[in-house]
Amino acid sequence: MSEHTVESGSTKRLERSRSDRMVAGVCGGLARYFDIHPAFYRVGFVVLTLLGGAGVLIYAAAALVMPDEGKEDSVATAALRSRRSRPWPLIGLALVGVAIVSLLSRATVWPHGDAWILLLVAGGAILWVTRHGGGVASTDGAALAARMRRVVKGLAIAAGTIVALVLVAAAIFAAVFHVHLGSGIGERSYVVAGAPDLRREYKLGIGDLTVDLRNVRFRAGETHVGTRVDVGSLRVIVPGDVALRVHGDAQLGQVEVLGRTAGGRNVDKTIEQAGKRILVLDAHVGVGRARVIRAVP
Repeated sequence: MSEHTVESGSTKRLERSRSDRMVAGVCGGLARYFDIHPAFYRVGFVVLTLLGGAGVLIYAAAALVMPDEGKEDSVATAALRSRRSRPWPLIGLALVGVAIVSLLSRATVWPHGDAWILLLVAGGAILWVTRHGGGVASTDGAALAARMRRVVKGLAIAAGTIVALVLVAAAIFAAVFHVHLGSGIGERSYVVAGAPDLRREYKLGIGDLTVDLRNVRFRAGETHVGTRVDVGSLRVIVPGDVALRVHGDAQLGQVEVLGRTAGGRNVDKTIEQAGKRILVLDAHVGVGRARVIRAVP
């Protein structure tokens, strides 16, 4: 007759770490419980925060429900335990929970906001693991907890691998096409009122850039202006009364200069015109489209 024993020292508790913490010890506690390096969780929370702010909310919720190392109760359970006779802490905690769920439902943690896919996969895995979980003994409960940890660890490793591959691919893309995020992200439009307001260079890292020069009265001789978008769309509007010396190029994409278009890889389009007043324009796009057009009279 075999006997199953569970040593109390081998039972893992999900609790916030005191020795390995940067804020509240959530990542250190998760790392100890699932045997995964805490840096993985920290990167995950940062990525979720950048993608829509969900990382901060999830971290705060975990800090509320996870007990501190060496303590039996978490912040939430301690508040409820100390005031069982009064329902207001329970009502307050419920309201906080509803607020967090509401905010998470609005957060964008997926490229198109489809966070339910991640929740569906995680929920399905938990239901599959616990399909025989009714009425299990203490030893079976320990085995079930171990299985749950293995499944969650596998899901975490898979998610971490995907995030790492995306980050590596983004880094390679940025290195190959010389993407400078410090130049800005989004949509920018410059309408230059006159020659005193004219810049030597207009640039953008990722997004759409429009430089409108139709109102500039260029002086005699050459005026040099550089325009650049690493990833996205570039449009330069030039006045009709100035001669142009344009060099447009794209590492990958399309270049259109005064109606003449070329596309593909390492596209280069150059147009030179003679005149007393010459705008020497450099229009560069890493990946995307560059257009140089005359202003409509």
